Amino acid sequence: MSRLFEPWSLGGLPLANRIVVAPMCQYSAADGTPGDWHRVHLGHLALSGAGLLILEATAISPEGRISPQDLGLYSDANEAALRDLVTMVRTMSPIALAVQLSHAGRKGSSRAPWDGGTQIQASAPGGWRAEAPSALPHAAGEESPMALDAGGLARVKQGFVDAARRAQLAGLQGIELHAAHGYLLHQFLSPLANARDDAYGGSSANRMRFPLEVFDAVRAAVDLPVWVRVSATDWVDGGWDLPQTLAFGQELARRGCVALHVSSGGVSPAQQIPIGPGYQLPLARAVREAVPVPVIGVGLITEPTQAEAAIAEGHADAVALARAMLYNPRWPWHAAAALGAQVTAPPAYWRSAPREAKNLFAGMHFGQR
Repeated sequence: MSRLFEPWSLGGLPLANRIVVAPMCQYSAADGTPGDWHRVHLGHLALSGAGLLILEATAISPEGRISPQDLGLYSDANEAALRDLVTMVRTMSPIALAVQLSHAGRKGSSRAPWDGGTQIQASAPGGWRAEAPSALPHAAGEESPMALDAGGLARVKQGFVDAARRAQLAGLQGIELHAAHGYLLHQFLSPLANARDDAYGGSSANRMRFPLEVFDAVRAAVDLPVWVRVSATDWVDGGWDLPQTLAFGQELARRGCVALHVSSGGVSPAQQIPIGPGYQLPLARAVREAVPVPVIGVGLITEPTQAEAAIAEGHADAVALARAMLYNPRWPWHAAAALGAQVTAPPAYWRSAPREAKNLFAGMHFGQR
C-alpha cells in the first residue's frame, strides 16, 4: 500500500491521506474579503483529492497584510464571506480545511508579485506604515517599520486570538500560525530582524517569547488543532538556524502544538538557498527526529515517487505542495494512479479515470445508457 495515501490524524483531525495543499497567497481579496476568485480557486483545490487544504496566509489585521489585496480575517465581512466559502466547499468535497493566520510585519504594505512585489510607501495610495519587532527595514532603501511597543504587542496577540475565533466560527477545522518566510512571528525569532533589548529580544529564549505567547493565546481561545509553520533556517550566517528551530519546536510541543510545517528562508534578501528537488526535506527530517510531533515537509516536491519516498523514508509525516498543485490541481489523482492508490472525487468526474487505473476513485461505479 502507498504510504502517501495512508490515512492519518492531525491533532484529532482525521485526514484521508498525507497530501497537503500548502497555503498560497492569491493577492485577490478586497479589504480582506474573498470573492469570486477564491470561490473558483478553492473550488478547484477542494476537488484535488488531497487530505488537507490550508487556506493562504490570512491577515489578522489590516496592517498585518502583505499587500492591500491580501485575504484577512479581522472584520465581520471577512468572516461572513469566509463562512460562505467554507459552506460552498463542504457541498462538493470532504477535504479537511484549515487556515494559515499571519501578520506580515515589516514585509507588509507591498505590491502583489506580478506588480513587482516592492514596498508601497506609507504616503502612497494603498500603503501603510508597517510594524515589526524592531525599526529595521526588510531591504535596503525601504521605509523603516514602526517597532511594536507593549501596547502594540498586546494588540497583535489579541488580533491572532480574534482571527482564530472567527476561523472557528467560519467552520475551519484547523489553524496554522505563520512563523516562517520572514513575516512577523519569524521576525521575532530571527536576530536579523529582532534587535530589541527587552524581554522579547537578545537571547534565543527571549526571541521565542512572543511567538510562544501568541501560540498559547490562540490554543486557549479555540477548540481546534493548532500548529505552526517555521523557517528552519534563514540561510544567512548569524541568523535563525536549525538548532534554534529544534528548541522552538520542543517548546511548542510542550504547549500542545500538534505539528510543525517545515519550510525555510524569507527573512533576508541576503539568503543563499540551495534550491533543488526536495531541498527542505533534510530540515524536516531533522525536526521530526528531535521534536515529538508530526512534521509536514515542503519545498519542490513535484513527483509522486518523490513524495512517496519522503514519507516511506521518514523525512516527514506528510508532504505539502504549492506551485505543483497550482499547475496541476488534480496532482493527487495522478499520484494515486501512479502509486496504485485511490482518491475521493465527485461522481461527475469518475469517467475521467484512465483504463489502467479503473479503480482510481473510491466508491466508483458508472453506467451509461
